[in-house]
Amino acid sequence: MNIHQMKALNLHAVGDLRYESVSLPKREQGEVLMKIHACGICGSDIPRIFSKGTYHFPTIPGHEFAGEIIEANDNSLLGRRAAVFPLLPCRKCEACQVGEYAQCHDYDYYGSRRDGAFAEYIAVKNWNLIPFADTISYEEAAMCEPAAVALHAITLADIKAGDTIAIFGAGPIGIMLGMWARLNGAYRIILCDIDSTKIDFARKLGFDSVNSRETDPVEFIRNATGGRGADACIEGAGVAQTWEQCLKAAKSFGTVVCMGNPMGDMTLTQKGYWEILRKQLTLKGTWNSCYNDTRNEWRIALDAIESHRIDVRPLISHRFELSQYEEAFKLMRERREFFNKVMFVND
Repeated sequence: MNIHQMKALNLHAVGDLRYESVSLPKREQGEVLMKIHACGICGSDIPRIFSKGTYHFPTIPGHEFAGEIIEANDNSLLGRRAAVFPLLPCRKCEACQVGEYAQCHDYDYYGSRRDGAFAEYIAVKNWNLIPFADTISYEEAAMCEPAAVALHAITLADIKAGDTIAIFGAGPIGIMLGMWARLNGAYRIILCDIDSTKIDFARKLGFDSVNSRETDPVEFIRNATGGRGADACIEGAGVAQTWEQCLKAAKSFGTVVCMGNPMGDMTLTQKGYWEILRKQLTLKGTWNSCYNDTRNEWRIALDAIESHRIDVRPLISHRFELSQYEEAFKLMRERREFFNKVMFVND
């Protein structure tokens, strides 16, 4: 390429995000240069930009992305479309030795520990590429990251045909949890949230939904299951109250998956703790996804998106150009109108 500069959203300090020209990234051995066509704004990007910061400054955020490979040493990759697994493992630690890369002790990460995809171009390791056909859009492929994260949590919940699952949090990942549960044959899928617009959206997609401000979700779930409780509950809000509701709503010998990333300390009441003991609940944490030769949840997710068994198209509610970043983040921070997945697009 003859160009040497590109436009990007560069984070210079907490709260100091600038749309500016930066140097085009240089490919290293085993990397391709990708033209980014779509990058979702993750909920974690908001605190990363406005309150917590990245691991160094300046950094280009953005880790949910897909694009076209425009430079590569392997000619068979040129022109291919690909989504990107954003984690770069050390390959040396105990977790990496068994392929559990999400548990790596010394990992790198596009969009937080190194430059990400709120930009026109990015240099990406070949190993991190998940190619896809031109039967789906770049926007759909950029949803692979939250789809894979949701798949990982559903797998841990061990949903079987005929099960009832309760999902606390009806954002993009919560909706995709419901989609995966439906594919797994769940009999009843109940989404709980305090945002009435999210509840309405979930109902339009065919899910049982509970506005937790208006209705006690625990009572709703118990009534819906004849007093038995849900086979599995997934806590996706990272809030102490919803965590305790999960414990109360789960059946005896049920499973509770902790998925929500809390903004602060979470405390558990004595009664909540008793729920774990008396019902002999199984608690599981979930983090990121599986990406190895044995189980590649990114490939599984992308295949499901390509076949529209997981239809992510209704979830993409807003699209912005990079130069419109202030409007995009204002929408997500002020919450004055409904949004699901907000995405930057580069044509």
